[in-house]
Amino acid sequence: MRHQKQGRKFNMSPAQRRLLLSGLACQLLEHEKIKTGEARAKEVRSVVEQAITLGKRGDLHARRQAVAMLRNKQIVYKLFKDVAPRYEDRPGGYTRIIKLGPRQGDGSEQVYIELV
Repeated sequence: MRHQKQGRKFNMSPAQRRLLLSGLACQLLEHEKIKTGEARAKEVRSVVEQAITLGKRGDLHARRQAVAMLRNKQIVYKLFKDVAPRYEDRPGGYTRIIKLGPRQGDGSEQVYIELV
């Protein structure tokens, strides 16, 4: 039983899951709006919000933690320079999920996830 276990497994190994979430987070921070499945959007929301919180801190240790989380130095640079200063006075809730309906092929629930 999975009582009080956080997160979704997506039928992947932990390394694959970390790469999936960091890739989605990088795409969201780069384009500021992406279309994906509902479960993936709900999982990537926590990664992006943690990254923006690190960007708001702005020190060297936070930058190194963000590089370890996102694995892309250009995205981390954009996060610390452009994205995080926009949310300086906001205490949280940096993303929004908008439901689009089921996908034509398999009926999977599709959403837009975007930065507020």
